[in-house]
Amino acid sequence: MICHLPGADAPLAADLAATALIDSAHPAIAAFARDVAGDAATARECVARLYLAVRDRVRYDPYQVRLTAEDMCASRTLTQGYGWCVPKAALLAAVCRACGVPARVGYADVRNHLSTRRMRALLDTDVYYWHSYTAIHLDGCWRKATPAFDLALCRRARLAPLEFDGSADSIFHPFDTTGRQHMEYLAYRGEYDDVPLQDIRRTFAKRYPNMMQLAGADFREDCDAEQPEAPRVP
Repeated sequence: MICHLPGADAPLAADLAATALIDSAHPAIAAFARDVAGDAATARECVARLYLAVRDRVRYDPYQVRLTAEDMCASRTLTQGYGWCVPKAALLAAVCRACGVPARVGYADVRNHLSTRRMRALLDTDVYYWHSYTAIHLDGCWRKATPAFDLALCRRARLAPLEFDGSADSIFHPFDTTGRQHMEYLAYRGEYDDVPLQDIRRTFAKRYPNMMQLAGADFREDCDAEQPEAPRVP
């Protein structure tokens, strides 16, 4: 599904092509992009719809980190209905490409002040390497969009959900809705045409040797236990 809507830029070949992990030509990706974009009249409107769909229909779960190529591809994230920041950003890039909008994936190291106690204990840090966003080319500019935290999670954790309309960057707010410090960007790692899986694997093997132990726990239950005052959302 490649279309050319008003506001879409001249093709940037590497940022429109399907790759091993940003598999924008996969039938499930194409169908999702087509259904969500619907009758969008402009590229900006199309991308705004895609952003919300990826943000909210794909549940954020940082406990389910599996670094195989099969588990990290965009189509797998879409069909399983959950993912952490890296595969969710790749999914947004894939559906943008499926709609003819150039997109790539970007990365930064961040300090997340609202991670769970379980995560901090197992990872032995509150620094998260290779946090991912999607860079999208609209109206001659690259815009950053971060689809990681879904609306239901934001309500649980008392975070203001990130919005994206294609006119400005959308990255994590430094504070939550109660004024507590939330996300601090430490260093940018650049933007890529495909997910740099080997580099991510090397960093995670060194920095997070116990990460796979998170897989047996429930991220949302842990969030609720640490924030009992937050409203529960199914």
